[in-house]
Amino acid sequence: MTIGVLGGGQLGRMIALAGYTLGQRFVFLDPGAESSAGHVGNLRVGAYDDEERLSELARKSDVVTYEFENVPVGSARFLNELVRVYPPPRALEVSQDRLDEKQFFASMRIPTAGFAAVSSQAELEAAVAKLGLPAVLKTRRFGYDGKGQWILRTQDDVARAWEALGAASLVLEAFVPFERELSILAVRSTRGETRFWPLVENEHRDGILRLSMPKSDAWTPELQARAEAYAANVLAELDYVGVLAIELFLVGDELVANEMAPRVHNSGHWTIEGAETSQFENHVRAILGMPLGSTRTIGACAMINAIGRLPPQGDVLAVEGAHLHAYGKDGAPGRKVGHVTVRAETKRELAEKLEKLLPIVDPQGVAPASMRQAR
Repeated sequence: MTIGVLGGGQLGRMIALAGYTLGQRFVFLDPGAESSAGHVGNLRVGAYDDEERLSELARKSDVVTYEFENVPVGSARFLNELVRVYPPPRALEVSQDRLDEKQFFASMRIPTAGFAAVSSQAELEAAVAKLGLPAVLKTRRFGYDGKGQWILRTQDDVARAWEALGAASLVLEAFVPFERELSILAVRSTRGETRFWPLVENEHRDGILRLSMPKSDAWTPELQARAEAYAANVLAELDYVGVLAIELFLVGDELVANEMAPRVHNSGHWTIEGAETSQFENHVRAILGMPLGSTRTIGACAMINAIGRLPPQGDVLAVEGAHLHAYGKDGAPGRKVGHVTVRAETKRELAEKLEKLLPIVDPQGVAPASMRQAR
């Protein structure tokens, strides 16, 4: 089978690397001639809304997927008339607009922060009066890694935020005083088979994911069951196929949905070495209708993002159980250029390895509380 991929970044690259072990072929469409997926597959350069390029991708592919959620919905629908597209375009549509996403969660009875649509300064003032401060003002579309967001703490911030973001359609969200940031990754196949990986705890800095750990000390069977139920409802409602991630806030013993990503996800990179079947392999299995693989964890594990620069390879590999994944991208501030996964037999051993790796991979990073407690 030949799998077409909209997008040529590191996620597409890792999908292909997993799919090659299953004997699949890949072709990518991306506007950038230097896209990193081109190192491992057939890269076609073109705009995502170029119907000629889209038709060419459809002719070369048995099935098409995408590696990021800002692919134009119209392009996914155009392709879907020519070839099977997974996840379905409806999932892409819901996730691209933060207001639609919040309304969708509400329709699924999945808890979210309070929210209000904002399209004028008067509406912003009314929303602030309704939701209170602090609050977070976000663009409805095209925000990721903390972009397109403004935290409002005082009334003075309201005017400044409107001046900075007021040209776009916006949504105001009540600030969630969360204790942890979590994510649930799920996968559903064309045959309706569904699997879930364990809840992952995530640490962000400057809006960018830095560290992910499955089954941290925040994990309980009750939280896992609730997160799986939320994800299962979304999968069923959208007739979803592929990997889905839902980012969650932990507030007391409650889970509050932040957003969803209809694709393989950064917080699931640990699965490459840390689970019996990675998110990338299960995504390929799902869209091809193959039986899904076990999502059981192997030991204790974690993932550290390499931001801006790759760490010294020898220093990383000198830590037993550490695996470096380089994306073939040039370094730049705030850019994800690779990640390191590390696996250990116990949480205590994992904490010791993280203490060695964090200064190498993310010098400004700090081991999360759960790892410090494990020491």
